[in-house]
Amino acid sequence: MERTERFYRIMRLLESRRSVPRDVFLQEFGISRATFKRDLEYLIDRLNAPIVYDRSLGGYRLDGTGSGGARFELPGAWFNASEAHALLTAHALLDRLQPGLLTPFINALAVRIRALLGSGDHSAEEVGRRIRVLAQGARPVPAGHFETVSSAVLERRRLRIHYFSRSRNEESERIVSPQRLVHYRDNWYLDAWCHLRDGLRVFALDSVLAAERLDETARDVPDAELDRVLGAGYGIFSGAQTETAVLRFSPEHARWVAREQWHPEQKGRLESDGYYVLELPFSDPRELVMDILRHGPGVEVLSPNTLRHAVATMLSAAAAVYC
Repeated sequence: MERTERFYRIMRLLESRRSVPRDVFLQEFGISRATFKRDLEYLIDRLNAPIVYDRSLGGYRLDGTGSGGARFELPGAWFNASEAHALLTAHALLDRLQPGLLTPFINALAVRIRALLGSGDHSAEEVGRRIRVLAQGARPVPAGHFETVSSAVLERRRLRIHYFSRSRNEESERIVSPQRLVHYRDNWYLDAWCHLRDGLRVFALDSVLAAERLDETARDVPDAELDRVLGAGYGIFSGAQTETAVLRFSPEHARWVAREQWHPEQKGRLESDGYYVLELPFSDPRELVMDILRHGPGVEVLSPNTLRHAVATMLSAAAAVYC
């Protein structure tokens, strides 16, 4: 246990009890008397911690604000990678939001996140300047549409949407029962039961041309069913019926891919010649094909043949452009 973490745990222990005997600290942290004495002296003398020994209680307790009324602060703590990413991403998302009904609450939340980012050894401004979360390929969603859709999701009401399908280059009107909003690869999607298609569908919010909340109660789909249908295969376009893609990456590309998670149920193995074989479930190949193409000649689709043919067709079409 690092010393800074021990300081925080010492203070939490003191805050949770009226008094804490010395032996409790020693047992709790597995430290010697000499180490505890050094920690205590540092907290009191260097950090102005309001810790006193109370003979009548037979232990240590907190008392006031510290010597001379000076303000007490623990040394700064830093975040691990996932915590820093979560806070910085949340802050970046809030910065990009347009004014709306939740603006007062959003502003308060942004202030709190900035306080958290600045709770370490560095200010929030320095953290924001030195560590960045970049959004690539983000497609803006009209504020009014997002407000309508999100309120329908939370209040469990149906939606009438006018939707543009990019893949088919056509518009349609749908009545949907919204289930949940998903932020994926810097864009917003709506998981919903489509009453026109009588099944679960995923709608890109930036492709919603108009949205109207209806008074009719939305059809509820259990979370397990949503995950079974929409979370079974690779990418945002998924389905319950899946196939297994088997991809073989060159040694150069394996250095990156072997440490990546493409799907929670993926399987990977590093071969003796340095090649990396990745297996993962998919249903709709669109997004998977695009991600395979990013690796160019550094990957080969071993199976299924339908996926192999789809990638080969795209590569041939791309090559033809440059001939």
